[in-house]
Amino acid sequence: MGQTYESAGVNIAAGEAAVERIRAKVRSTFRPEVIGDIGGFGGLFSFPGHRYRHPVLVSSTDGVGTKALVAQAAGRFDTIGVDLVAMCVDDIVCQGAEPLFFLDYIAVGELDPDHIEQLVEGVAEGCRQAGCALIGGEMAEHPGAMDPGEFDLVGFAVGVAERDQLVDGERVRPGDVIIGLPSPGLRSNGYSLARKVFFEVAGRSLGDPAFDGARHSLADELLEPSVIYAPAVMALLRQVDVRALAHVTGGGIASNLARVLPKGVDASIDRRAWEVPRVFTEIQRLGDVADDEMARVFNLGVGMVAVVPADDAYRALDVLRTNGHRATEIGVVEARRRPGPPHLIRPVAGRRAHRRGDRWHGRGGRGTGTASVEI
Repeated sequence: MGQTYESAGVNIAAGEAAVERIRAKVRSTFRPEVIGDIGGFGGLFSFPGHRYRHPVLVSSTDGVGTKALVAQAAGRFDTIGVDLVAMCVDDIVCQGAEPLFFLDYIAVGELDPDHIEQLVEGVAEGCRQAGCALIGGEMAEHPGAMDPGEFDLVGFAVGVAERDQLVDGERVRPGDVIIGLPSPGLRSNGYSLARKVFFEVAGRSLGDPAFDGARHSLADELLEPSVIYAPAVMALLRQVDVRALAHVTGGGIASNLARVLPKGVDASIDRRAWEVPRVFTEIQRLGDVADDEMARVFNLGVGMVAVVPADDAYRALDVLRTNGHRATEIGVVEARRRPGPPHLIRPVAGRRAHRRGDRWHGRGGRGTGTASVEI
């Protein structure tokens, strides 16, 4: 018998079976604008142009990083797709865009329909939470490049915003209030350091308690799905004058907030304004990780930041809390007082502070990405 594609490691029948399994899950995300069905060469979406005067399409692509390795080791694939959607839609909403549709790319070493079904169920759940349609995707089997059980996820989101309502941070002014939306876990950032600390340094296993006294496992902790902020942020944009939004991913609060601040301002963040989730203190303790490294790598419990005028702060908090997030005021925008590149400084006695306690500073500088951290 001659060689076949299956003997080379690619199972076409398994791929077709996987498509049938995910068909209903994909349909569950459809919006009225979706045309056609799963299986076409391209996803079709009827753009709602009548709703906009000068529409601007906003797009983003991202992955889940090495959180995928944790899911692989735990054999749990049903939530990682939520993380994928969150990483993409929560980027585009930062520019004031409503997420419209989403596409995914799944690469595996060996195509297992059960595995694919779980992955796509997570993506579909993320899309349902975000209110966007999953209109297309690709499954690719890569024998030789990836081992059986290995996988990677990549996503692509498209949204729309009115051109004169784009959020770009240019209107941020001293005195504006900074509001943080809580994140209960790592989201999808810093997992290379977290895995090194937990598994190599501390010798923990996924089945161990997450920490002393915890009733859930380390796997439960590390696979906590990312919160999807997009619907709440869209509600906020409709009711409050939002001047800047920052999705807190790699780089922490300071670096990501600095991306949306104009020149001439600093963002003073009070670290005591929210409770840092236990997982971060465990990583720091077990790995002897310095404060500034923790702040540079992780979100430390704040996954999204909004900057609003002081007069709108209470209204903003009310809107976000009504939409399911225990938002809190975490800082204030100040006039920039000192030049220079990012650096670490310590509080000076008698120095004026927005609040007592540890502070971070995210430094403005459009296009420069400058930021500093005060510990």
